[in-house]
Amino acid sequence: MEDKKNIKISPILKALVYYDVFDYPLNLEEILTHCKELSSNEIKQELQVFVSQYIVFKIDDFYSLQNDKTLSKNRVEGNLRKEEFTEKALKRAKLISKFPYVRGVLISGSFSKGHMPKDGDVDYFIITKNNRLWLCRTILILYKKIFLFNSRKFFCVNYFLGENDLLIDENNIFTATEIFTLQPVFNKELYCKLIENNSWVEDYYDISNLKKHKINDYRKSWIQSLNEPVFNNSFGELLDKYLMKRTLSRWSKKFPDLPPVDFEIAFKSTRNVSKHHPSNFQKKILFAYNDKINKLNSPNV
Repeated sequence: MEDKKNIKISPILKALVYYDVFDYPLNLEEILTHCKELSSNEIKQELQVFVSQYIVFKIDDFYSLQNDKTLSKNRVEGNLRKEEFTEKALKRAKLISKFPYVRGVLISGSFSKGHMPKDGDVDYFIITKNNRLWLCRTILILYKKIFLFNSRKFFCVNYFLGENDLLIDENNIFTATEIFTLQPVFNKELYCKLIENNSWVEDYYDISNLKKHKINDYRKSWIQSLNEPVFNNSFGELLDKYLMKRTLSRWSKKFPDLPPVDFEIAFKSTRNVSKHHPSNFQKKILFAYNDKINKLNSPNV
């Protein structure tokens, strides 16, 4: 058996390592999708070698870096749970699409990857009219607090972009994976524009392998037609700026111990970007991913 210290960190292992951070084994089709550098035959051959060397473990229809059958069981349950709640998630997406200044709705997070943990929620990635993002966000948050009793399970709105500012400048495997696995629900044109503006994702994934989704056309709702003209003026401009400053000030006071660099990533806030990730999930995932890569590549492994 070849010494593990000579392992080449191939695209296959990188994909498995990334999802291993989430204790989520991958099937062959998913590995094929996530390895743009290798052909289908090369991937199958490498997988056979890794399995024979006990570097990768095949459990049922899944491949994992852990020889743990419960991961396969938990994955299947999470996949079924996602299917069970898909209709409700899509209905909430339709509801969100009707709010003032919403221009596009996509599902992100674990749900967009086909999985829903027991305590998971549905994350919505929302594209708004430019320079009305904070007004749009505030209305959605107020609706959640008043009518949904602040429940986020099917109304987690934590990432917003303005329709003319779709470039995401955090170029890393976490962000690339989130973009690549987005499930667009409303406004195909804006979704395509989002992908075009983030062509750097090609450094990690083959965009031609994007899943084909049924995407609803964007049509202005009567709520939007009735309410947006009230704020399409200098008052709306001032209100949107005020809401951004007020929200950012509240976050700063709520998380005073977060270092400025981490705060900028977790709560990125501009006129056309709003991210609300209090746990700084991105940093934790990237740290865990790099740690696993280093351990896999260590002579002591």
